[in-house]
Amino acid sequence: MKTPKRLQPLIDDGLVDEVLSRLMSGKEADVFVVRCGEHIRCAKVYKDAVKRSFKKAAQYQEGRKVRGGRQARAMGKRSSYGRQLEEEIWQNAEVDALSRLARAGVRVPDTYCCVDGVLLMELVSDSDGDVAPQLGHVSMSKEEAIKQHKQMMHYIMLMLCAGIIHGDLSEFNVLVDDKGPVIIDLPQAVNASANNSAEAMFARDVNNMRRYYSEFAPELLNTQYAKEMWALFEEANLTPNSILTGEFEDNSEEADVDSVLDEIQAAADEEQERLARINFSDDE
Repeated sequence: MKTPKRLQPLIDDGLVDEVLSRLMSGKEADVFVVRCGEHIRCAKVYKDAVKRSFKKAAQYQEGRKVRGGRQARAMGKRSSYGRQLEEEIWQNAEVDALSRLARAGVRVPDTYCCVDGVLLMELVSDSDGDVAPQLGHVSMSKEEAIKQHKQMMHYIMLMLCAGIIHGDLSEFNVLVDDKGPVIIDLPQAVNASANNSAEAMFARDVNNMRRYYSEFAPELLNTQYAKEMWALFEEANLTPNSILTGEFEDNSEEADVDSVLDEIQAAADEEQERLARINFSDDE
């Protein structure tokens, strides 16, 4: 296929030998299948902020570190330099998160380099070499759903122990190969300790996984992994070796009505976004 303009510098530098096909066109990036020597990989081309449709980006970026006071002031003033810095932080956040999570034992794609807004990384594939499907396109038995859900809860726990919350985890941001689920798409990764919305985003991630896998194993709807893990995290008792039960006893005596209403609204918003993603995926 014709080489996209954004990928030409990687070919000129010898990082990519050939662009084979477009894998997907998403709201935040376009992904291409490329050949690098004897290896088949993928190149994620981030879209500019004006073309990106990721909602509430500032909320996700809260708590991310910048290099110094000058950079922080430029970002605050929304100068051209500040907007450039925001783009670099947005793109580098995924590289950083993927690297940290791989070291923590979470199954994520390997990364190789990020050049001028293009992330070169592993192409997750099955034993036949075909691109691994999204979780949302996979059917499974009850037993397999329970097994995969357990794997996902373990990965999410390892992520939280590493101080990272995915922030947009759903069946559309998980691939499934012959070894199980692989978590992808982390440019919006959230700092678990420095973001005021961290707990709500964490609960949404966990409960999205609960919702999907419960379609095949309804008993999973009764689990409370989000509350269990967050309580341990807040008490500084969550470790990579923590044994989770999926049970949680809420000892709060009075209901926080505002929080309940916020959670209901967030769930409604999430469902609308989920349906929109299904329609977007079907149109591809």
